[in-house]
Amino acid sequence: MATVAVTAVCLAYAPIAMTELWPYASPGAPAVGEWILGRSVSPEFVAEAVRDRIGPYGRSLVPLIVHSVLGGLLMLLGPVQLLSAVRRRVRLHRVTGTVFAVTVYVSMGGAALYLVRTPPEEAFSGAAFWIVLATILVGTVGSVTFGILAAVRGFPDLHQRWMLLCYGFLMTAPLLRLEWGFLPSVYPGLDMLDINRVAIMHLGSLVAFGALLASRALDRRDTVPGLTGTWCPVPVQAAAHLAGAAGLAWITYALLDGGTAGRRLLVAYLVPYALVYAVVAVRALRAGARGAAWAAEEWRLHLVALCLAPAFSAVTVPVLERSMHLDRPTALLAGVGIGGGMLAYAAVTAVSLRVLYARELLKRQGTFVEPTARRPDAAIPAAVGTAQEGRQA
Repeated sequence: MATVAVTAVCLAYAPIAMTELWPYASPGAPAVGEWILGRSVSPEFVAEAVRDRIGPYGRSLVPLIVHSVLGGLLMLLGPVQLLSAVRRRVRLHRVTGTVFAVTVYVSMGGAALYLVRTPPEEAFSGAAFWIVLATILVGTVGSVTFGILAAVRGFPDLHQRWMLLCYGFLMTAPLLRLEWGFLPSVYPGLDMLDINRVAIMHLGSLVAFGALLASRALDRRDTVPGLTGTWCPVPVQAAAHLAGAAGLAWITYALLDGGTAGRRLLVAYLVPYALVYAVVAVRALRAGARGAAWAAEEWRLHLVALCLAPAFSAVTVPVLERSMHLDRPTALLAGVGIGGGMLAYAAVTAVSLRVLYARELLKRQGTFVEPTARRPDAAIPAAVGTAQEGRQA
């Protein structure tokens, strides 16, 4: 059901992404997204957003069009990649996987040119939004790169996780558009700039959470060869919870000091955070109770990262203030906006290191079994490689 929902969103968003910037190059050109927003929200809402974006987009229109059109193509390639892996269409998966990776690099290159050419304070939605976009860009490029390396080196389970995280970061684009259409009914009169500020409070965390759920759904193993002990003993979890509680308290106090807008941002941050925390914590406990050591370990690693996200954001705020000469509200918005995504990226890194350490331990013991992905189907990501390795385990 989740795969169907994601596929539907991707297919619906592809034409929106591909046509979104046409009106900036040729006024009056058709744009599917503008047409939908004008009827679901209001023509004034769309006109104001277009007016606010003309200046920032004008300096880098060609790179942005490349980024947008190829972003629409990625929305189509993502479901193909997932379904070809699940159905074991090896040749199709390899070909579309190569196209997917190249498209990510070129599309993100267009976005990078826009960010480089646009001073943060002059970007659409301001410096905080610029920082979040830059972070998502780095996360997307980094995750697809690690995904490629994992496939080449014969680690299909790690390849699966990195590619799902990459696609999660890409999904911030269609999910943001959904918030453009939904939030004006919750907060009447709110313009697109403010909606973007609300959205960045949780989008990074939510897409990374979706990638985690997908990874765990595709990896049915209860254990991983060489997995011993845990990297998240009770003292580590307790320390992470204390740090997280302190970070949450500081963020809450800082946002409440921002009046109505601050309270709105706080709700947008705390409610999704609490829901994600509840799911991850419960899954970790259930996996431990049924003796699924690997599932429990992965959930715990992500739980620790989730707890540390607010503390990371709190520490990041003064760094952004000084390094980028931002005012406190802007630095706070940016720090909170990047915390969840960056710590989720760190969690996937920790999971990868955990698997590599387990395999290194087996090598030292002389009992390592070469992954089946070393055979001609080496580049098969996601479910195929995971299923093969699960049978070996």
